[in-house]
Amino acid sequence: MEESTFVHKSVLLYETVGSLNIKPGGLYVDGTLGGGGHAYEVCKRLGSGRLVGIDQDADAIEAAGKRLLPFQDKVTIVRSNYANIKEVLKELEIQGVDGIYLDLGVSSYQLDTASRGFTYREDAPLDMRMDQRNEITAAHIINTYSEMELYRIIRDYGEDNFAKNIAKHIVRARGEHPIETTGELAEIIKGAIPARVRATGGHPAKRTFQAIRIECNHELEVLEQSIDTMIDLLNPGGRLSIITFHSLEDRIVKSRFRLNENPCICPPEFPVCVCGRKSKGKVVSRKPILPSEEELEENSRSKSAKLRVFERREA
Repeated sequence: MEESTFVHKSVLLYETVGSLNIKPGGLYVDGTLGGGGHAYEVCKRLGSGRLVGIDQDADAIEAAGKRLLPFQDKVTIVRSNYANIKEVLKELEIQGVDGIYLDLGVSSYQLDTASRGFTYREDAPLDMRMDQRNEITAAHIINTYSEMELYRIIRDYGEDNFAKNIAKHIVRARGEHPIETTGELAEIIKGAIPARVRATGGHPAKRTFQAIRIECNHELEVLEQSIDTMIDLLNPGGRLSIITFHSLEDRIVKSRFRLNENPCICPPEFPVCVCGRKSKGKVVSRKPILPSEEELEENSRSKSAKLRVFERREA
């Protein structure tokens, strides 16, 4: 891979780094290292501190390693999924950290590299794996899932009103021959959506491609199952900052943060709490932090980004 290949504009860069309240001697984890944009800014603020960068994409690991060379004495890079953050830190003999941050979704590099199969704008093999060590590809999902399973995925993860028709068209088309490329799938989806809708909305395949990508990489399950663990790994006063790019992710982050702030399940009429569930901290950002007008002009991909921040309770 060429050094210039992995290009990714870090969204909400200074807002995210600022939200972490970085201490020069602190320990921080970048759970979605990508090209190392956020990590570079964090490392600039570290003295004796340390950053652990986690990513499941081999290209991202290589690119970030090069970008962070000036800070190699402060950085440990691990190829894994942030779902394994507890095991990764245990292996490094780290018990608690002062900050964790995630930049969710697909990177600019993954979208712009047609061969990775994330984009509907160019014809390429249907892949969509963020970790290419995994066996399940988008092609496997498209060609083996039942019509009902495809409908559920496109409805729930793509929030597409035409999910039922799209699933029907996919199953019909694969009955003639396997669907192998992004171009084939995009055309099938296009045929399942009424012309009047195609004329007014964005690209007809956008929502379905998002849905298949989420299913392929188990993105929502990983997020939902990891937030509590990440909060538990924070030292008192430590912060967890998460950037989301669509309502499904944002809903999960908002909900888990709220539950960690107020976990009590006692009926409202009880005079005192008897369930024993104690708050782990507080939501710092009641409303999500959004990109500035300047960033929106410079980077169109930042338009749906939202940053939410949670702070661990002081001991």
